[in-house]
Parts: sequence; structure tokens; C-alpha cells
Amino acid sequence: MTERRIAMWSGPRNLSTAMMRSFGARGDCACVDEPFYAHYLLQTGLPHPMRDEVIASQPADWRQVLPELTTQPAGLPLQYQKHMVQHMLPGMDLDWTASVTNVFLIREPERVAASFAAKRGLPDPAELGFDRQWQLWQHMAAHGLAPVVIDSADIRRDPAAALQALCAAIGIDWTPAMLSWAPGPHPHDGVWGRVWYDAVNRSTGFGGPEGPLPRLEGDLAALAAALRPSYRAIAAHRLRIV
Repeated sequence: MTERRIAMWSGPRNLSTAMMRSFGARGDCACVDEPFYAHYLLQTGLPHPMRDEVIASQPADWRQVLPELTTQPAGLPLQYQKHMVQHMLPGMDLDWTASVTNVFLIREPERVAASFAAKRGLPDPAELGFDRQWQLWQHMAAHGLAPVVIDSADIRRDPAAALQALCAAIGIDWTPAMLSWAPGPHPHDGVWGRVWYDAVNRSTGFGGPEGPLPRLEGDLAALAAALRPSYRAIAAHRLRIV
């Protein structure tokens, strides 16, 4: 049976939790939820919701996280690692990414900015991760890691076709079990799920195709426009879903 540790790199509000649900529903995959979050909060000092609880729930040093990410989970052939690109701060060693299968999950900046702002107000551009995601993709590509890119809009439009294409691209079997999951919190969720996972906890599968881009104004529109070049750059490498 094929063994893979799949590192899924995205920014916030990018369908990443639904993808964690999807892989977790396979039955042959362990899931790891944002393992560098505590380190990120300690280093940046950002006042995120549940900050103290998040820091208490995880190793505070990124180096202490690596053994879980570079060792195959006992008894299971697959591991899904949900990573936020903005958590990978300058100075953190990326050599370990050569031991995993890297996938980049992207979403249009207008949708991300609107969704994030609805939760926390106008974000700092770095918190949305677009520029950092493009930097990480370039770093991995330069080191011969051939990271796969998939757009959340393609998943929402046709989950079965998109997930089949993704599974083929990373060398694992596709299963229809990835299309649905039980509602509510899941055991591998981070403690922050109580704040951020309300929508996915109400779901039992992927939502339908997204509608038109949200109409943004003022600072939020300017923010999305500033992030679009990085989105376009990485989107040029996305899987083409038939």
C-alpha cells in the first residue's frame, strides 16, 4: 500500500479544514491540524482568539513538531498535514519538506479577504499568506520538490473530479469516501476549532460552486488587489480539472 505524508499548504479561509475532513474520511489517513500555530503566535505576539489555549495545546518550538511530521503514523499509510503558510516564519528550516508530498491549496484573494474580515476585521496582508505561499512554492520548486497546486474553486465546482485529479497527482488511490464526513468537531481538530470551524462543523460534504466574487470596497478592496499578483503567479501552476 502506498505510504504518503501529505503537507497541504494554504492560507486561512481556503477550504483547508474541509480538505482535512475529506482526507480524514478515507479511513486510512491520520490528520495533523496546524502544528506550527503555537510557535507562530509566540513569535509574532498576535492576539488571535484563544491565543493562550492554542499555545498550551502544542509544542512551542517548531523543532519539536518535526518528528510527528516526518514519521509515518502507526498502522496507517497516509497522513494529512494541514499547514498555514504564514506560520512558516523566516528562519524556520524547510529541509524537512523534502520528506513529504507537498500540495498548495489556493483561493482567490477577494474571497479570502472577505471571509477573514467577517471573522476578525481588516487583516494584515501577511496574515492571509498569499505572498508567503508563493515564496514557499518557489523554494520547493527550486529544490526539485514539484509541489502540486489545486484551486479551492475547482474543488467546490466538482469535488469528485478535483479530488480524483489530486489523488492521481500525488500518487494515492481515490475513494468516494472523501466526498462526505460526519458533522461536528473531529478528534484531530485543534482547540481553535471552536472559533474558526463553525461552518465546516455544520457540513457533511463540500459546498456547491461559489458564486460571483464579493464586491469589496476601500481598504479591503485594496488589500485584495495587492494580493492578486501572488495568487496569479501560483495559480498558473494549478491542476487543470477536466
